[in-house]
Amino acid sequence: MKNIIRNRRSVRTFDGIPLKPETAQEILDYANSVVNPYGLSIQWFLLDAGKENLKCPVITGTDIYIAGKMKKAPHGEEAFGYAFEKVVLFAESKGLGTTWIGGTMDRKAFEKAIHLGSDEVMPCVSPLGVPADKMAIKETLMRKAVKADTRLPLSDLVFDKDFDTPLSSERYGDLADALEMVRWAPSAVNKQPWRLVLDGSNVHFFEKKSKGYVDAAGWDMQKIDLGIALSHFEIGLREIGRSCDFILSDPGISTPADTNYIATLQLK
Repeated sequence: MKNIIRNRRSVRTFDGIPLKPETAQEILDYANSVVNPYGLSIQWFLLDAGKENLKCPVITGTDIYIAGKMKKAPHGEEAFGYAFEKVVLFAESKGLGTTWIGGTMDRKAFEKAIHLGSDEVMPCVSPLGVPADKMAIKETLMRKAVKADTRLPLSDLVFDKDFDTPLSSERYGDLADALEMVRWAPSAVNKQPWRLVLDGSNVHFFEKKSKGYVDAAGWDMQKIDLGIALSHFEIGLREIGRSCDFILSDPGISTPADTNYIATLQLK
């Protein structure tokens, strides 16, 4: 999984080969098996853009999308990000391309297709298909605009007991790969809003907020990114034979401006 996470990129240009029904069903079955640490229920859908008259101008070469909806609830953003990333990585393991789409689509049409209720939210969708050999020009320009192939160094993202002390590489220990998996997680416009503080056996996750990512109803798109980061770190732990307990208990660490506590993974 480390190599899949490191080599994955958002794919918006597909080769036009129809997705095999059995492969699509396998992905849907996997999505239905994913459990998020918040215990929130997510309902998953496979959508055919041609049949449902769905429009997504940044995607070419595939009509198949996977979407999820859930009841509005505290921590819904993190729960969705955690679960959807596992689905995305599963699709990647099958040789398919994916990309997180939250805004560049006909959202009303997608919401209608999954019969979204007034108390529900559909945070994101992703196309599913075989990547084309060459990216379309608009995709190349989008990737360049957000510097999609670069990430902040771990010294900007991971801290030792407090936010005054970046975690030195000598202290990574067997967590080095898991931290790198967090570093290479996807995020909206590549903002990388996760910040981690290692304190003994506890890894505290925080959100470094940017303006413009919270809607009028209070839904915070960057908390979805934090769910992705939690998912990646947990995957990294599992690959070295370790596990963790999921805890919601603010450690009271003094934080920089616009930085909020999200969750703690207690290492075993």
